Amino acid sequence: MLDTEASPPAVDNAAASPALLRQRGSNHVGLRQFNERVVLQALRTHGSLAKAEMARVTGLTAQTIGLITARLDEDQLLRREAPVRGRVGQPSVPIGLNPDGAFAIGIKIGRRSADWLLVDFTGHVRERIVLDYVFPDIDVLLPAIRTHLNQLLDGLGPVRSRVVGVGVAAPFQLGGWHRMLGLTEAQSEAWNNIDLAEQVQQMTELPVSFAKDTSAACVAELLQGRGRDIPSFLYLFMDTFVGGGLVINSHLHRGLHGNAGAVASLPLSPAQPGQAPAQLISLASLWELEQRFREHGLDPMAAYDKRVLQAPWLEHSRGWIARAAAGLAHCIVSATAFLDLDAVVVDGAAAPELLQALCEGARHAMADYNWEGLHQPPRLELGTIGSDARALGGALLPLHACFAPDTDIFLKV
Repeated sequence: MLDTEASPPAVDNAAASPALLRQRGSNHVGLRQFNERVVLQALRTHGSLAKAEMARVTGLTAQTIGLITARLDEDQLLRREAPVRGRVGQPSVPIGLNPDGAFAIGIKIGRRSADWLLVDFTGHVRERIVLDYVFPDIDVLLPAIRTHLNQLLDGLGPVRSRVVGVGVAAPFQLGGWHRMLGLTEAQSEAWNNIDLAEQVQQMTELPVSFAKDTSAACVAELLQGRGRDIPSFLYLFMDTFVGGGLVINSHLHRGLHGNAGAVASLPLSPAQPGQAPAQLISLASLWELEQRFREHGLDPMAAYDKRVLQAPWLEHSRGWIARAAAGLAHCIVSATAFLDLDAVVVDGAAAPELLQALCEGARHAMADYNWEGLHQPPRLELGTIGSDARALGGALLPLHACFAPDTDIFLKV
């Protein structure tokens, strides 16, 4: 007989309640590692420093600096330079990063080319391999990744053991906007369904890091460019398709899915019923400039070099700059409303002269917006890395993970 008055099923309170953020304490070992990384970051930012200068820059005591530099010396991460004489007292001995202290490999997979970089502990590029193509073929590119990765590793000889990892930088969806590129649905899906980081991880025992290509470029700017003096900025990278990254309080902000700063998808106007608005990618991508040149029988690759502002390309470039600058201004105003940024940094695979013209055009376009309720327009700055930023950022990912200050290393799991 059925019990019509049966009790309702028990409720799992843990499952029903929303997940709460956990508070975490610290430990001494993690704090010691954090301070070591603070010293390394100070040397990376300021260059070689005497111990007294390290203490001043980091806020650590002279005794702590002495202990930290001794430990880092044991790990061969530092090198001592010639004493500085001519001052009162004992000559000071500047201490800097040992370029051979650690290495990393960066792999950039783009829609037009792939790059492999071997980078030393100071961020200097030691070796470079470039592969150009119309669009990457999975069956060709994956074996090439393995071949060139091993080529760089084998060339290191006895210091190969000091490679800390491999960083992979690629578009968030390499097969995205395939109709614009003239690709088939099958070509697009092949790339969108592949886990590129996992594919590379199967090729090596080294840890593999992955970041969206423009986020990786943003890392390069953060660590070796304008990020040294700008704590929070929106990063815009002008390439075949426009892309972006985001730095908040001197840390790369990846977002929930690693896609923060996805400016290419920014809508340019409110949607109408049944009609999606155009995205920023349609105005501010070099692909659009290529098409203008191609339609007039001009070499489309001039979009990436100094010819872009020379006759006969110049007259077509001017129209593109006006439209692209207007789109960038819209993007910058929208970002400022949400993020209250210090600055916007613009870099890319284009000629610096074109990037400068874009910045000037965006500044003029921003003046036409109503800034009421916002603190002020952020300043626009040119990036310092250029086309190498994505591959360099990829290489810096494992170095950053192993040696940059991160509060998580002294918070208990």
